[in-house]
Amino acid sequence: MASVPVVRALALEPEPHLVAQECTACAARFFGRRAACASCFCETFRDADVPTDGEIVAFTIVAFAMPGVAVPYVAATVDCGGTTVQANIVGVEPTPEHVHLGQKVRLTTYPLGTDSHGTEAIGFAFTPIGA
Repeated sequence: MASVPVVRALALEPEPHLVAQECTACAARFFGRRAACASCFCETFRDADVPTDGEIVAFTIVAFAMPGVAVPYVAATVDCGGTTVQANIVGVEPTPEHVHLGQKVRLTTYPLGTDSHGTEAIGFAFTPIGA
C-alpha cells in the first residue's frame, strides 16, 4: 500500500521527520511556501531537516471542536532544536496532570485514512518521550 504525507513538511523516508524551509541569508525557518523571509526579506530558501525530538513550550487542552472532532485533545507549540512546530500531542491523557511545559516529546506519525485507490494519508503529531 502506498502512503503519502498529508502536509508537504512531513517526509516519510528514510525515517519520518519534518522538513522546514530555511532562509539562506539568516537561517530563519518556516513551514509552507514563502515568497520572502519574514525576518530579513531574503527570497531564497533551502530544505532543512527538523530534529524529531522537542520540548513543549506552550499548550492548550481543547475542549470544544467542530462536529466529528474528538475532544479533549492537546494542541501545542513544540521547540525542536530551535524550530517551532505547531502540532497535537498524542499518546497521553489530555489533562494538566499529564502534559506540562518543558515536557520532552518525539515526532510520531499516524494514518488518517485510505482513499479508493488504497493510498494511505499519513499525519503527524508528537508523543511524550517515555510514554
